[in-house]
Amino acid sequence: MSYPSALPLSQVRFDHGFLAGRARLVRETVIPGQWDALNDRIPGAERSGCVHNLQVAAGEKTGEFHGLFWQDSDLAKWIEAASYRLATHPDPTLDAELDRLIATITRAQREDGYLNTYFQLVEPQNRWANLRDCHELYVAGHLIEAGVAHFQATGKRTLLDVVGKLADLVARTFGSGPGQIPGYCGHEEIELALVKLARATGEQRYLALAEYFITQRGQSPNYFETEAKVRGEKGKLPWHMHHDGLATLQAACPVAELKEPVGHAVRMMYLLAAMLDLAQEKNDPVLREQGRDLWQATVARHLYVTGGVGSEPYGEKFCEPFDLPPDRAYAETCAAIGVVLCARRMLEHELDGAHADVMERALYNNVLAGLALAGRTYFYVNPLEVVPAVAKRRFECHLVKTQRVPWFGCACCPPNVARLFASLGAYAYAQLTDGLAVHLYAGGDVSFTVGSVPVQLRVTTEYPWKERVEFTVEAAAAVEFTLHLRLPGWCRTPHLEVNDRPVRPDVNRGYARVRRTWQRGDKVTLDLPMPVERVHADARVAAAAGQVALQRGPIVYCVEQADNGAQLSALSLPRSSPLKAHFAPDLLGGCVIIEGQALRTGSGDKLYTTEPAPVASVALCAVPYALWANRGEGEMRVWLRES
Repeated sequence: MSYPSALPLSQVRFDHGFLAGRARLVRETVIPGQWDALNDRIPGAERSGCVHNLQVAAGEKTGEFHGLFWQDSDLAKWIEAASYRLATHPDPTLDAELDRLIATITRAQREDGYLNTYFQLVEPQNRWANLRDCHELYVAGHLIEAGVAHFQATGKRTLLDVVGKLADLVARTFGSGPGQIPGYCGHEEIELALVKLARATGEQRYLALAEYFITQRGQSPNYFETEAKVRGEKGKLPWHMHHDGLATLQAACPVAELKEPVGHAVRMMYLLAAMLDLAQEKNDPVLREQGRDLWQATVARHLYVTGGVGSEPYGEKFCEPFDLPPDRAYAETCAAIGVVLCARRMLEHELDGAHADVMERALYNNVLAGLALAGRTYFYVNPLEVVPAVAKRRFECHLVKTQRVPWFGCACCPPNVARLFASLGAYAYAQLTDGLAVHLYAGGDVSFTVGSVPVQLRVTTEYPWKERVEFTVEAAAAVEFTLHLRLPGWCRTPHLEVNDRPVRPDVNRGYARVRRTWQRGDKVTLDLPMPVERVHADARVAAAAGQVALQRGPIVYCVEQADNGAQLSALSLPRSSPLKAHFAPDLLGGCVIIEGQALRTGSGDKLYTTEPAPVASVALCAVPYALWANRGEGEMRVWLRES
């Protein structure tokens, strides 16, 4: 069977519109700015120490290790993002910078292939001694992904050889054979990386190792319990595991027995993505079906309206189905990126627009909220309701902020955003045996081949602010293929024309299929009407009972204190209130806002009273959730009481 596959990044170009603008921001501002952060060159930002640690491990300077066990992973993700940038926009200066950095990495690597600056500099005697907590294999996984990305972007094997040597050490060290460690990492990631390495090198032993790590997880006797006894721990667990124990790490039972997403949200989504990858590579119908079931459970019972997952700050984790409180939503940026990773893999298993709908929801809302308009500050946590004074007292976690910050001591999210947007082309399109699928609508062009005929598809659109998407076909010769155009689930009345003539395409699982012999200059126009819609949660989402969220197209909206005053909890939206959307060119970089009339309940001089509170009609302004907190600190909320 043939499945949809992502196109090489060099074949996709975004040059205008909203997503192109964000991708350009990442390319021109975010990636250089993060390099400054990794080199500790941003005044007032939390120190990274990543490059410093590496240089000390390489013997290029003296000093002490700075940061957390997994600090190297921040640098690895940045290398991956920078490599994707080279694939789409060659840059000799960046290329040379990466060559110098990779030379330092090569010098830092130990003779046996080991590479982890924390353990090399701080605890060399404790390599692989605490897989539950210390993220050694997680770090190795991100280094491997960086090596594959750099090789695919540049053709150079310098970093690929380093990570291949590291992966071979991991393969010798872990497994069920004599003298091997029968363990796995407390934070999934290397499973994904090993599949990528197998694809890049053709070495199936890496695929077998990924399968081992997935299937060994949670088996009895439980490795984490055995390992803890060896360390002399007696019933002691890290703080974030006190509530759910090993389920926090998806290790309380074998992976094959998981029925609902559990535990730390990022780990769960990375595990699911790896399962989907492995099912694809092995053409394993059982694993494929389990992956599909876990995905459906996630989106049907655990997904915020903004596309985020992970509703509990304590442990950054999944809670019970439908437990989606807006005010204490953790919805980590990395977890939403995990949703995007899984959605794309589901699309590679089956071309179903429902998966692309989830991918788009997470991308346009939760993920983008993690990055400021200026591209220099970030959110780690993305709640759906904020009262700054309350939030600062309620959350003990230092990662919960009411304003974006330049960097974090635990900075997993900023480079994760960078690598996602630098590789956006891999999520927008997929090649099929009969043509091309378009998952995301962004201005630019994509090149692909049908048989031996090169084809270029030019996309012109101001989506998601405007409703029209135009495609122009440029082919070297007349060629027959199918264009699969996603019809978003939120769009009730799509309209399609080919060469200015309306057509009624065959629609299958959310994709309009237009098959014809295409000529140079053929034009397809897709209109996706975007009325303002009120979104209601399932009655089992108790925290949203009697409330409504606003949505237009793929964009979820929020109200901010900057537009509506303080005490946003006093606002309610009548069901009969008309809502209008219009483009505001001077607001938040230019965006569509929603306006209408709401009701504001007044406050009295008593905490409780039997007298009804006064109610006044007030103007309401809602802005895209992804753009909140770009105008100073203030209240924000997505869900409004409906009256």
